[in-house]
This record gives sequence, structure tokens and C-alpha cells, in this order.
Amino acid sequence: AIVPVICEAVVSTQSTGEQDLGWQAQHAAAAAACRGSTPTGGHGPYGNRVFAKENTRSCDSICADTIFSACDADISLQGFPGKVTSYTEPVGNYYNYGCTTPGNSNVLFDEVKAAGDAVVTEANHWYYRYCCCRKP
Repeated sequence: AIVPVICEAVVSTQSTGEQDLGWQAQHAAAAAACRGSTPTGGHGPYGNRVFAKENTRSCDSICADTIFSACDADISLQGFPGKVTSYTEPVGNYYNYGCTTPGNSNVLFDEVKAAGDAVVTEANHWYYRYCCCRKP
């Protein structure tokens, strides 16, 4: 009886670790996308921030709710799973919607409202959206 319980705990831990790693990779990609989406690469008196974008609000509004109140971009990105085997095989997709409107308000693009495992399930083919904010 102890072995199945231990096995279930190991699988559960691996799953959580895999999810955390998936979200961390997504967040690193979002930070890189923000860096590349700004004319100056991001500037200001502090390190710039990336926040998850609520599907019904603009990034101007989301950034304004923080001390990093200036919006530089509203990006969405999607990374494809697996290692590529050629230089012409895409590894992902991206958009920059701009800061002033909610843009595509599909709830499936909202990380906060997504399931914890959404980033690592093969059934997930959605973009996630992020706000690129800086302190003026």
C-alpha cells in the first residue's frame, strides 16, 4: 500500500515541477518579447516588468495599477513543444497588440484564468498575453 502512495506523490511532484518549468519558460519568453518590442529595449530607473494580461483590459490599464505605470507593449506569444530539426521549422508565434485596447479578448489567452497544466498540455494551442510595463 505504501508503494502506490509514494508513486502517486512522485508523479504529482513531477507534474507540478513540469508545470512550473513550463510557466517559467513562458515568462522568460514574455520578458524577451517585451525587451524586443520596445524602441529603446526598455528604460527607466528600475528593471522593467512583465505582467499577465487580463483578457478584458488594456495594458495601459494594467500597468497603471502598478508602480510600473508606463506601458511599452501588449504582446502575445505561443511556443511550440519539442526540439526542431531544421532551420525553417517555426518554434512559436507572437503578436504586439499595442497598449491602448484590450485587443483579442479570448479568455483562453489569459494566463491567470488558465489551468495550471495548460502550458504543458499538448491540447493547448493558445497564445498567452502579457503587458510590458516600466516605471517612468
